[in-house]
Amino acid sequence: MAFCTVSIAGAQNDSRFGKSQFPIKSYIEKKGEGFEQQSLLKHLFRMDTSRNFGEKYTGDTAMEDFEPVGEGGTYPENNFGEGFDQTLEHMTWKNRFVVTREMADDNKIGSMKKKASKLVTAYNRTRENFGRALYLGGISGTTVTYKGKKFKTSSADQQPLFSKAHPNLVDNKKQSNLYADVFSVTALDAAETTMQNTKGDTGELLSVAPDTIWIPNDPVLKRAVFAAIGADKDPTTANNAFNFQFGRWNVMVDPYLTYMMSVMGITGNPWFLLDSKFFEDQDGPVFLDRTKLDVKSVVDNNNDNNMWNGFARFTGGFVDWRFALAGGVTGGSSL
Repeated sequence: MAFCTVSIAGAQNDSRFGKSQFPIKSYIEKKGEGFEQQSLLKHLFRMDTSRNFGEKYTGDTAMEDFEPVGEGGTYPENNFGEGFDQTLEHMTWKNRFVVTREMADDNKIGSMKKKASKLVTAYNRTRENFGRALYLGGISGTTVTYKGKKFKTSSADQQPLFSKAHPNLVDNKKQSNLYADVFSVTALDAAETTMQNTKGDTGELLSVAPDTIWIPNDPVLKRAVFAAIGADKDPTTANNAFNFQFGRWNVMVDPYLTYMMSVMGITGNPWFLLDSKFFEDQDGPVFLDRTKLDVKSVVDNNNDNNMWNGFARFTGGFVDWRFALAGGVTGGSSL
C-alpha cells in the first residue's frame, strides 16, 4: 500500500493554482516514501492494514503435547481454548497547510514545497511519537493520553504491557517482564534467559528468543550496551574470557524514545529487549493503518486560498506481552 494518496481534483483546473498542483503532489509522495524507509515503527510493531472501525485479536491456548499410544492406539482428546482477546479501535488524525493566492501569483514553488514538507514531517513525527508513547505508557498503566486522547497500553490480559503480574489464563500463575536492574552485561544475560524461559497460558515453553536491544539516545546507556556486546572477549577478566553476547544483537538507539520520555516525564535509563520473530509468528505489538495519509487539495473561494488537507486513520496497541522485556524501571522485579 502506498505511503499516501494525493488528490488535486478540486484545484487542478484553477488557473491560479493549477501550475503548482503537480509539483507539490510529487514532492509529498517522494518525501513520504523517504520517511517510511527510515521509520523505526516497523521494528517496534507488526505493521498491518484494516478495513474496519477496529480489529479484535484473540488466540487459542496451546494444544497439549503428543502422547505415546503404542501400535494401533487411539488418538488422545486434546483440549485447547480461546485465549485473552484485545480490541483496537482506530483514531482519526488531521492536519493542513495553506497556499495563499499571493504565493501562487508570485510562483513561489519553493515556499509551497516547504509547507508540503512540514505536513509530511508532522505526519511521520506523529506516528513515531505515538508508537513510543504506547510503549512508555505500558510501563506504568493500561492507558496513555496522547495529544488529549486516551489509548490502550495494556496487553490482552488487561495488565500494563510491562507488568510484574501477567497471569497465565489456565493456571493464573504470574510472570514478569518489568525489571528494575540497571543495564549491564550481567543484567543482559539474566534478562535474555528470563525471556527464553517465558511460559504460555497453559504453562508450555514458548521458545521466545530476544534479538533486539532498544534504548533511548543516552550516552551512558549507549556506552554500557556496546561495552557489553561489542567485543568477543570480556575485558574485565584477567584471561579475557569469551563474551557470548558478542555479535548476537540488533541495537536500536532511538532519539524519538528519548524525546517522548521527556514529554511524558519519565526519568532514568530504561532499556528494552524485543523478539522480532515473535512479531511475525504471534500477535504482539500491532500498528494498524485504516487510512494512510490522504491529502486533498481544495480551493476556498471565500479567501482565494488553496488548502491542502491531510487526513489519516490509524491506531496501535498490544496483544500478547511476551515479545518484550523492560529493564531499568524503578519498582520492577529483580533479575
